[in-house]
Amino acid sequence: MLTPRYLLPFDSRRALHRFTDILIVGGGLAGLRAANAVASHQSVLIVTKDRLAESNSSYAQGGIAGVLDPEDCFESHAEDTLGAGGNLCDPEIVDMVVREGPRRIEELVNWGTQFDQREGTLLLGREGGHSRERIVHAYGDATGREVMRAMIDRTREKENVDIWEDAFTADLLTHEGRGRGALIVQKGKQPVIVWAKETILCSGGTGQIFRESTNPLVATGDGQALAFRAGVELRDMEFMQFHPTVLYIAGASRSLITEALRGEGARLVDCNGDRFMLAYDERGELAPRDIVSQSIIRQMEKTKHSNVYLDLTHLDSSFVHRRFPGIAQACAKFGLDIASDRIPVRPGAHYMIGGVSIDRQGGTSLPGLWAAGEVTSSGLHGANRLASNSLLEGLVYGAHAGESASRAAAESSQRMIAPPLENPVRPPSEAFDVADVRVSLKSLMGRLVGVERHAEGLQEALDSIRTLAAYVMPHQFDSIEGWELQNMLLLSSCIVDSALCRAESRGVHFRSDYPNVDDQNWRRHVTVQIDVNGGHPQRSDPLSPAKQITSV
Repeated sequence: MLTPRYLLPFDSRRALHRFTDILIVGGGLAGLRAANAVASHQSVLIVTKDRLAESNSSYAQGGIAGVLDPEDCFESHAEDTLGAGGNLCDPEIVDMVVREGPRRIEELVNWGTQFDQREGTLLLGREGGHSRERIVHAYGDATGREVMRAMIDRTREKENVDIWEDAFTADLLTHEGRGRGALIVQKGKQPVIVWAKETILCSGGTGQIFRESTNPLVATGDGQALAFRAGVELRDMEFMQFHPTVLYIAGASRSLITEALRGEGARLVDCNGDRFMLAYDERGELAPRDIVSQSIIRQMEKTKHSNVYLDLTHLDSSFVHRRFPGIAQACAKFGLDIASDRIPVRPGAHYMIGGVSIDRQGGTSLPGLWAAGEVTSSGLHGANRLASNSLLEGLVYGAHAGESASRAAAESSQRMIAPPLENPVRPPSEAFDVADVRVSLKSLMGRLVGVERHAEGLQEALDSIRTLAAYVMPHQFDSIEGWELQNMLLLSSCIVDSALCRAESRGVHFRSDYPNVDDQNWRRHVTVQIDVNGGHPQRSDPLSPAKQITSV
């Protein structure tokens, strides 16, 4: 698929300019934590596509995992993370993040986050894949919203930080082999070239490329796509995590039903009322997400039913409503009482494990560009993310990337210049229905690149994406909807290409034609990267040695 270097025309000699020490693309938890790590004398600009509160971070229900119980230990949290990760985690990264977790959670408490407590002690919950209660949560099932409230309040108070909301980042700017900032389009305004000494990419996930997703509408993979166009290495793009329990009601938007329900004793039953998870895994409903999602799909196929059900009817009604007020409210809109009615659920795209390759400080393959959060592939999650490790990763790597970018900016020249860069206007092409193509792409990805995959379906998906891309990618749009579609096509191509390449089943990537784990050939990473001038994706040789990973 021919990939344009820049999505829209510009000329740096005639454009509007903005200069800043640190540019942060994305206003979720990772981006805000990065901003709070930058030295107070340095200027910071945060740009976010929607409102600050509209991110995957805000929608997180379950909580943040951390070793806070004296009877718990770092080794246990690390072992659980490695166990869920399909033998592909980086043990050194896992150890670093797990050990740093309690300090980052303590920071949130000091900055005003109101986590749930009992008699002055943080209340800890348990979720799938964890061997102990170690999940802090807020207002029952509104952890993300509360954490983001506190972080937004703190960040807005910082005098060195400016925030642009409703600002779409179209592309990263590169010059002489280095990241130089980004091209930003604010709603109703002329595009602005933002020149930065250092840029931090914290733009979140890609769930909207699938028909069934827990992600907000803004999660269209823009960060991974603009990094790819800039020549940055992406890694593990085949690993999209599907959350097992997404509210499934025909015609309604898909809402996440948190893992914490199963942590508190909720059971999964099929349309006949049979509890089925123990037939697939001895851990039952508390097995890791990849196993639960695959088990649900198989049970749906067995019963020929469109969904399964979460059953909480055996739990105390007052406890259920008190512990999960947000979910109770969401289900009540459809006439469901979560304490007495079974909740219809099925898997949906939830978390992008793959992304921009980063080191332990958040550095990418492009000098001048750092990254943190869901946009990245850090080595923490391996082939399957353990529940409630996502906000933890955003906190740890947000801090690392912010500190690293701040140091790098301090060491660079104080003089900033705007080098001559331009992307000329391309010839006009025939107009087409962007919304219709987007729906087609999402349906295609959901049908052929979902929880279960096989070569025939993946090849069909790739051929269809190439057909769509043949007339979408050359088009030069003047709207966010058009740019999002181009990003979604590009990322879909990377995901499918990588999924075809990995001829085994590991973690969230299940190939029905290769149903077993193949450590001898595939305990490795698949990377995709193009040169900075654009071109065709070049997949790394899958059989070449990746970083050596120590056995769990």
